[in-house]
Amino acid sequence: MSIVSRLRAAGCVFAEEEADLLVSAASSPDELDTMVERRVAGFPLEQVLGWAEFCGLRITVEPGVFVPRRRSEFLVAQAVSLGGSTIVDLCCGTGAIGLAISQGLPGSRVYAADLDPAAVRCARRNLSHVYEGDLFEALPGELRGTVDLLVVSPPYVPTEAITLLPAEAREHEPRMALDGGADGLDLVRRVTAEAGEWLADGGSLLVEMSERQAGEAAGLVRAAGLAAEVRLDDELGATVVVGTWFGG
Repeated sequence: MSIVSRLRAAGCVFAEEEADLLVSAASSPDELDTMVERRVAGFPLEQVLGWAEFCGLRITVEPGVFVPRRRSEFLVAQAVSLGGSTIVDLCCGTGAIGLAISQGLPGSRVYAADLDPAAVRCARRNLSHVYEGDLFEALPGELRGTVDLLVVSPPYVPTEAITLLPAEAREHEPRMALDGGADGLDLVRRVTAEAGEWLADGGSLLVEMSERQAGEAAGLVRAAGLAAEVRLDDELGATVVVGTWFGG
């Protein structure tokens, strides 16, 4: 059976394109067969290839790490449009968002953090300043009050909805990168509560969210003392809540 046929039988919608990518990435017939077997078994294509395309960049993706989504390119675009020189990427995963923002804002300095050790190891292959720990606890203390852009793509899937996700996500990405608690907003509450302590005057908090949750998330941002707005991109199916900090 050909590679395309094996992939198509496994349910891969873009079997031809995936086959070309796998053939290009493999260094030997044995490695190619192993890669095809992993893809047929349901592993995300990006984890099999070892990279994902994001904002025109090739991002290193290791097994067991959250795969950057194309919709997050809208989060990057919003951050770049606001500008800034000191950027923090919380819940960074591979570090794709922070890296893409740094490319859009030459001269900026990006600090990234994640609680998952596997994500931190992977992100350090994409970014220079990556810290392991729980949200703000991971960051250098000297960043307090200096951050121009605080960018977060948190887990925001409600716990009961995890079973509805594609098997690729449920079985091969870390639960902590998906599960946002009962209403999907657990991490958003924690981030918004502390954001003002870290943002510079005029700095912005940008949180990726579903459109359904955006109203409540914006309310949390306002309750934390930031001006809030919701930005949407229908083409990408992306929603970003932007909060602006004007000092205490």
